[in-house]
Amino acid sequence: MKLRDRIVITGVGLTCPIGNSLPEFRANLLEGRSGVGPFETRYIGQVLAGVCNYDELKYQKRKEVRRGTRAGSISIFCANEAVRDAGLDWSTVRKDRVGVYIGITEHGNVETENEIFEISKYNYDTAFWSHHHNPRTVANSPAGEVTLSLGISGPHYTIGAACAAGNIGFIQGTQMLRLDEVDMAIVGGVSESIHTFGIFASFKSQGALASHDEPTKASRPFDQARNGIVVAEGGCLCVLERLTDAQRRGAKIYGEIAGYAINSDASDFVLPNSGRQGECMKQALVRAGISPRDVDILSSHATATEQGDVEECLAIKEVFGNHERLAVNNTKSFIGHAMGAAGALELLGNVPAFQDGLAHATINLDNLDPACDCGAPQIVANRPRSMGQVNYILNNSFGMLGINSVLIVKRFTE
Repeated sequence: MKLRDRIVITGVGLTCPIGNSLPEFRANLLEGRSGVGPFETRYIGQVLAGVCNYDELKYQKRKEVRRGTRAGSISIFCANEAVRDAGLDWSTVRKDRVGVYIGITEHGNVETENEIFEISKYNYDTAFWSHHHNPRTVANSPAGEVTLSLGISGPHYTIGAACAAGNIGFIQGTQMLRLDEVDMAIVGGVSESIHTFGIFASFKSQGALASHDEPTKASRPFDQARNGIVVAEGGCLCVLERLTDAQRRGAKIYGEIAGYAINSDASDFVLPNSGRQGECMKQALVRAGISPRDVDILSSHATATEQGDVEECLAIKEVFGNHERLAVNNTKSFIGHAMGAAGALELLGNVPAFQDGLAHATINLDNLDPACDCGAPQIVANRPRSMGQVNYILNNSFGMLGINSVLIVKRFTE
């Protein structure tokens, strides 16, 4: 690979139910601290959810928060934090050469539900419908709000890819840098999903909404007692640069994009396909130029649904065979399923392993479902595992309509 084609992560900004920075997030992952709690939602009442608690006025005025969207607010916070973390002199950056590529699961449902609820108070008189509705609900809204906040005049768009979207934000940014369309990319994923009652109602009607007397124990992927998904909000955006540019300015480097793949199940609206998931992992490994045995940590997608967890474990077993060193972990057990943000948050929660040599655990894994036994690759249960040197992290993110994404990041070396 040409030096100019090597793409590295140089800045991280995030908010999730257990932290508003990578150090805070990582510390809580290693401590085993859950961020799931009770949450009131319209028409349904109390549910369990992962809720963010960040300073939305750090980079926005109150009027801007009111005019925009929750997904946009999360994006603005994460993008500004990433730019700051990257150590950029933003005033000297060519804004027309910066691209913004943000993965989302869905967008516009929150605003539409809210507007319909408001006009219901006035006998559905649309004279009371907000004139801000259209810019709030267009699909490019979160990425567009970032460009307004940071004065970016390069390309921007959001990538609708269900729960595979966080990975795909990284993949799109990597491709655009290699095509020389941009010199810097702000990438990742965001989700405002907990603010739409429809997502809770739909999972509930499917029998896929998690419940537990102790909220922090509700999200339990791979566990025999799992009973569904905990919905979460959040965001994670990163600065990607070509290695040559990052080195020129002396940037710190979190890791290097090694390989990636996207494919489709082409088999069902919601039910996963282990064969296609396995093919996606294999393709990413080929692109990275490595073998399954080179991977140290596999960040799983598992959402704590019965079939979803099993199908992914079948794929892992088929691809990685008897790779005894491989540590399989899961971040949703801590924060719930952050939908479009999930892949990005789960990847970055693991990236510090390049420095500390630890694979964070899957919490709430008290009794492994025998159908989720991956064989020699062992799921890291309830306490971190010391790995020694970590060189490669593989991140799985899969979504409805059978979209699969896999991203591999490696330890940066000269």
